[in-house]
Amino acid sequence: MSLDDKKKINAIMVLEVLGRPPEYLIETLNNLIKAMAEEKGVAVKENKIMEPVAMKEKPDFYSSFAEIEVEVEEILHLAILMFKYMPAHVEIISPQNLNLSNAGFNDLFNELTRRLHGYEEIARILQTEKMILENQLKTILGNKEEETKKEEGKKKEAKKEKIETKPEKKIKKPRAKKTKKANGKQKVSLSHSKAMRKEEIKEEKNDN
Repeated sequence: MSLDDKKKINAIMVLEVLGRPPEYLIETLNNLIKAMAEEKGVAVKENKIMEPVAMKEKPDFYSSFAEIEVEVEEILHLAILMFKYMPAHVEIISPQNLNLSNAGFNDLFNELTRRLHGYEEIARILQTEKMILENQLKTILGNKEEETKKEEGKKKEAKKEKIETKPEKKIKKPRAKKTKKANGKQKVSLSHSKAMRKEEIKEEKNDN
């Protein structure tokens, strides 16, 4: 084993992906492995991609993972892989003991600090954009509420004007009772005239 081989670090990384369709997961993992092999100071020794499996909570979604064995020249390169690809698991296989100088620690900590500041900046930008969107949404909803209130007020005023301008309906008096009384009077007068006629006929007979 040469001196360069002793300095190199071998590690296993597990990359996990979720989504659909299952063919897309395998394609994504293959692309990640290719990109990892092109990183500076990194060599991919072996990789194994598992078949996608449907998730229990969401049967429409699938999960898959890949076991990748990498060989890096420095611990800094391994740290960069961790921040860039966010593996679910990392295990250093060899060497058993790592000797890291002050310069190595400085490089590692500076890279760590740079990445953390970058993530913090992204988080702040997203938070600011979220606040702007929330304020815009509030103003839009507030304007809509005012418009709806104005429309409701206009409708109420229009209804009041209609009620005030409606003409009063004339109530027609029923004539049925009067007709009944008139018919009754006619019947009484007819019966009375008949009775008088009968009496006259009787008197004429008696005179004869």
